[in-house]
Amino acid sequence: MKTVKKIIDSYNSVSLILRIICGLVLGTVLALFFKNLGIVSLLGDLFVGALKAIAPVLVLTLVVSALAQGDEKLDSRFGLVLMLYMVSTFLASVVAVLGSYLFPQTIKLVAEIEADSVPTGLGEVLGNLLKGMVANPVEAVMSGRYIGILFWAAVIGMGAKKLASPATKKVFADLAEIISQVVRWIINLAPFGIMGLVYANVATNGLAIFTDYGKLLALLVGCMLLVALVVDPLIAFLVLRVNPYPLVFRCLRESGITAFFTRSSAANIPVNMELCEKLGMDREMYAVSIPLGATINMDGAAVTIAVMSLAAANTVGIHVSLPAALALSFVATLGACGASGVAGGSLLLIPMACSLFGVPADVAMQVVGVGFIIGVVQDSVETALNSSGDAMFAATAEYAKWKKEGKSLPVFLGGTTKTEI
Repeated sequence: MKTVKKIIDSYNSVSLILRIICGLVLGTVLALFFKNLGIVSLLGDLFVGALKAIAPVLVLTLVVSALAQGDEKLDSRFGLVLMLYMVSTFLASVVAVLGSYLFPQTIKLVAEIEADSVPTGLGEVLGNLLKGMVANPVEAVMSGRYIGILFWAAVIGMGAKKLASPATKKVFADLAEIISQVVRWIINLAPFGIMGLVYANVATNGLAIFTDYGKLLALLVGCMLLVALVVDPLIAFLVLRVNPYPLVFRCLRESGITAFFTRSSAANIPVNMELCEKLGMDREMYAVSIPLGATINMDGAAVTIAVMSLAAANTVGIHVSLPAALALSFVATLGACGASGVAGGSLLLIPMACSLFGVPADVAMQVVGVGFIIGVVQDSVETALNSSGDAMFAATAEYAKWKKEGKSLPVFLGGTTKTEI
């Protein structure tokens, strides 16, 4: 028993990021030399499954607890973070449109794929988003529909604030803390999960996507990197007026890496909440803004929708005027907000955007098929951009309030307030 405890203590004494890097390397090495280690792949499936399972419960309990015990009304941080999410998503779509004009792409089409309930218009996408708010709350938790979870958690939380006794509010707070502890345990096992995910990716995916769709993939990834390393930091700088890159790189490192491999903004919600706690943020703030970001902060999805739609138009010889391309930016922004926070969630919105230019539906669905082929890279980078942006903009809004109140920023941003390393 003492030996086991020593092993666990030694494991916990090493930085989580260093452990994750070790998992990355080990997973890659195993995949190169051993192609059929199902037990290793299973570790990745278990990790993602655990995150997806606990995330809806975590969001529900944290939001209810925060609102039940919080201030009388949501403060300016929520308005600011909502604006940051929407502005960054719109600018991401503009970057994608400009990139597509500078480096126009055509697509080597594949056989048409079948997909049920593909939205055909922006109204349907936004309508589904609104209807999801009033979905059965139990079903919303079971299926991980975060817009519904947020809506009902807010309603229950406000009701509890008004009517619940102090003892009942304490129960909500204790339950939220218990679920948070479970999340910490799961995240502590991330190196094994990342090892399994890396192994599965390297062992099963060849290099065909780079030879057949290399230029398209390069444009998609290039636009996303430009948004992550230039556009989003510029937005944060305009709000905070300090060098934003320490915050940007910390969010990319601690949120983006896991999001890259899980390929799910929803599954990365617990990781982001843990990061926000390390950053010294108010739980009442991040309990709402992080799951909200996983729903509407979709920079990567906006890039994917815009680039793939313009490539589809080029493929069939349709000239897209600049006004039409700008209209695409708005559609991609609003459509991206309706993209589900799961792997490939943005791809099924491509036919809706293609309809703006008169691209035939069968061609649009073939483009979706191409999206799934390159998704092993495209969707991974997209999710890393989306999820790290959730944490970064939530922190930006939080720190903006700190500055307004005369409170010092964290040490890594040039202030004196200590946060967890």
